[in-house]
Amino acid sequence: MTTLAPAATRRLSLITPSGRLTLGNLLGALGPMAAGQDDAECFYGISDLHALTTPRSPAELRAAVTEQATLLLAAGLDRSTLFVQSDVPAHAALSYLLECVATTGELGRMIQFKEKSRRQGSVRASLFTYPVLMAADILLYRPQEVPVGDDQRQHVELTRDLALRFNAAYGEVFTVPEITVPPVGARVMDLADPTRKMSKSGADAGVIGLLDPPDVVRRKVARAVTDGDSGPDAVRADRAGKPGVTNLLEILEACDGSADGLASYGGLKAAVTDAVVATLEPLQRRCADLAADPGHVAEVYRRGAARCREVTEPVLDAARAAIGLGGR
Repeated sequence: MTTLAPAATRRLSLITPSGRLTLGNLLGALGPMAAGQDDAECFYGISDLHALTTPRSPAELRAAVTEQATLLLAAGLDRSTLFVQSDVPAHAALSYLLECVATTGELGRMIQFKEKSRRQGSVRASLFTYPVLMAADILLYRPQEVPVGDDQRQHVELTRDLALRFNAAYGEVFTVPEITVPPVGARVMDLADPTRKMSKSGADAGVIGLLDPPDVVRRKVARAVTDGDSGPDAVRADRAGKPGVTNLLEILEACDGSADGLASYGGLKAAVTDAVVATLEPLQRRCADLAADPGHVAEVYRRGAARCREVTEPVLDAARAAIGLGGR
């Protein structure tokens, strides 16, 4: 069997439309993704199939995908291949083949499944199997390296295990990716609970959405958790002792603001508000322009899906042939 050549200069990331994109997504992920487009072939997708692991109406899902597709373009990812996962059939098809080499024991050990099933009791079967779909997402593009944070390391380790097991059983089809530590982006914490990251699924009061208007940003920052310290050096970074203040200072810096001369929490929050609004304003303006031309956005994603099919179909065909499908 011919081994498919790895693609050392490809980058891949999929974002699930499970909630509205946040300032944390922009500063921690989308910004670095946009900055790295020129030294690799980048594939950035909207993982709408992953979003089906939890119940939601068809209208909600379509609206979330449309908004996220527009925001990825507005965030400057115009030199990347942008696609919607379900428009590339190889993702779902390879996922089933990988399920045929995965075991219930290793899927049952996935932390996210254990935590969610413990809280909810009964969950969708797709929540149990979606780490295999994530493995298919990765292996289809044959990257040699996968940058991954701690929260997804277990899933990428499963990807490696499935690739090794498939190759051992059926022949060398998949590149087994190495896990690498991604460049450190801004780590934006929840304004209402600065001990946890700002999340698409977080409570609205502590989350700044990319489409939040200035008055909403101002209100959320004004209500951000600080502490009772009112001394002359109250505005200082101290992750353990002053997590709320530290978070505001880090947001200010990530948005190209300055804390020089700030001596009060009121002054800090005003500076953060101005910096965040200035960061979001051009993105929101581009998003509004793109939303007024939905045909252009749709065409970008149609071209992206076509490019993804070119890349992924040979990998799927090789996996099908190796496992004994087709060829009659």
